[in-house]
Amino acid sequence: MPRSQLAKWATAFAVFLSGALAVLPVVAATNTAKTPAASSLDNATCQTCHDGKKGKLEGAGADGEKRELREIATNKYGQSVHAKMQCVACHANITDTTSPHKKSATPTQDCAQCHQALWDKAKQDGTGASQPRMETIAKNIEAYNKSFHARPDKDNPKVAKATCTQCHDTHAFNVPADPKSPAYAAWRKETPALCGQSCHEEQIETFNDSIHGKEAVGKGNIKAPVCTTCHTTHEITNTSLTSFKLLNNEDCGGCHKDRLSSYRDTYHGQVTKLGYPDTAKCYNCHGSHGILSAKDPKSKVHVDNRLKTCKECHDGKKRALATAGFATFGPHANSHDFAKYPQLWIATKFMQALLIGVFAFFWLHSGLWYYREWKDRKDGKTVAHVRTAGLPREDKQFFQRFSLGWRVAHLAFALITMALVLTGTSALFSHTAWAPVVARALGGASGLALIHRVAAALFVAIFFIHFVYVMQGLLRSKTFRWFGPDSLIPNWKDLADCVGMFKWFLGMGPKPRFDRWAYYEKFDYWAVFWGVTIIGTSGLMMAIPTVTASFLPGWVLNVAKVVHGEEAFLAAVFLFTVHFFNNHFRPDKLPPPDIVMFTGTQSLEEFRADHPAQYQRLVDSGELEKHLVDGPSRPMALGSKILGLALIAVGLVLLVLVIHGFLSSM
Repeated sequence: MPRSQLAKWATAFAVFLSGALAVLPVVAATNTAKTPAASSLDNATCQTCHDGKKGKLEGAGADGEKRELREIATNKYGQSVHAKMQCVACHANITDTTSPHKKSATPTQDCAQCHQALWDKAKQDGTGASQPRMETIAKNIEAYNKSFHARPDKDNPKVAKATCTQCHDTHAFNVPADPKSPAYAAWRKETPALCGQSCHEEQIETFNDSIHGKEAVGKGNIKAPVCTTCHTTHEITNTSLTSFKLLNNEDCGGCHKDRLSSYRDTYHGQVTKLGYPDTAKCYNCHGSHGILSAKDPKSKVHVDNRLKTCKECHDGKKRALATAGFATFGPHANSHDFAKYPQLWIATKFMQALLIGVFAFFWLHSGLWYYREWKDRKDGKTVAHVRTAGLPREDKQFFQRFSLGWRVAHLAFALITMALVLTGTSALFSHTAWAPVVARALGGASGLALIHRVAAALFVAIFFIHFVYVMQGLLRSKTFRWFGPDSLIPNWKDLADCVGMFKWFLGMGPKPRFDRWAYYEKFDYWAVFWGVTIIGTSGLMMAIPTVTASFLPGWVLNVAKVVHGEEAFLAAVFLFTVHFFNNHFRPDKLPPPDIVMFTGTQSLEEFRADHPAQYQRLVDSGELEKHLVDGPSRPMALGSKILGLALIAVGLVLLVLVIHGFLSSM
């Protein structure tokens, strides 16, 4: 080939090569720009930089300062609940694989938005029932949005106090499914450190030194409480809220069931269960984060520190200052541990024996009485309750059985007793659904206490007035005999009448002839004396605990609580069953009510049937005429019946509440 031609080709190739080299960077840049970013933004690509193997990565922070980017361990992410998700599913604004990333205006979804959207879609598709975990997450989101953590941070109002990612490591999050597995124990053990390192450094230091912390963190005891046991996970609220204070006891009771049960038997526990945080709760006595064993000399409930702890509430300001006996009061005393609480065990067994004995005797008495009268009426041996409405008043065929003073006292006792039963049983059975309703209607726990104490004071006052009134009349009488037929003091005839009644019940003899007071009427009367003494004394001791504890050991208050409640229960059930039967529901008294206690009079026929011995005695002595009066007017009789039926209805409602409370407490 001629040298001239070769030279031309060489020159042309050089020109081409220089042009190509000049254009190549432009082409390369163009091709790079046109490559779809998403096609290369898979997890494997992201991990080539973010796996932490290439050293520390930094990015721009919100304030313009550089911040260190997180290292995403491939093995941890692969085992997390989000392992099947692509990185850009959350980091939706990342558009390329270069550093620093170019970011689009696409908004990134937070955890709550994403999970809520998934749950909404599942409900629309009808697949929600098959995804219970997703539903749980949706409920957690709802709870979080109402929680203390969701409130704006004081230092930075644009963000919440705590967000999902502060507690949940989104790249490694995976709660072990089996609560009994070692993996779950290890995961749970990290909870205190997570809360403490993030925000609550001071609290976690105290917790780690507590008996709970040593068990949970030190020993890895899976049953020991951690932060979320008491504060919950997503429903975390301000600890000053009433709702938290009330629920806190239930959290403690999740582990300490026996302690919660015994605490509920105290006044503190009853008020708390009614829904009011005005009394001591678990943390008031034991502390919160720094709970120690009761044997630890530093514990708030150690025997040397108890009085000081009591004085934190009973400080002499809002409440009377705690006295020495408070230190020996048993907030968790129970009736089944004789070795630890012998006095309470003995008192409880005595009261239980009393209840069983009284109810067994009188319910049997009422049942047999009903059967005997029903059978006699069926056989035509007796007639129904004598109706007096048609008797002419001018005939004076009514016997004056009770004076005005007795009738007023009876009505006052009836109304006050019902008030005492309602308020007292609302506290005694505070665990029922109806007790808090009653408490709210009567002004809360303080309203219950006030009404109960005022009613008790009135009851005692009327009792003493009645006692003085009766005694002064008897002492001035020259004809009254203390063991005579007009006396309410039990005598041998009462015992004979009681035996005779049971013989009549069984068809083994005639019905006894009662004088002015039947033996069961005397029992009703003297039961008030017993009740005022026992219920009144024990109630007064609890109403002024600081005075009581100044002279007596604290366990006396535990015994007083049992005696007061059991005796009140006995009185209420006896009144609304046995007393109601004897006076209103016997077959010869039907239909109720018997209004003799409201009008003070009863027809001569009815008086002769109820108290034949007195009737015959008055006839023989010629004194019957002195006791005959006009019958009650129609308005008086009608009003008495309405009043009687109203009191019976209220009494039966109270009986239902008491029985429900008793059965539910078992």
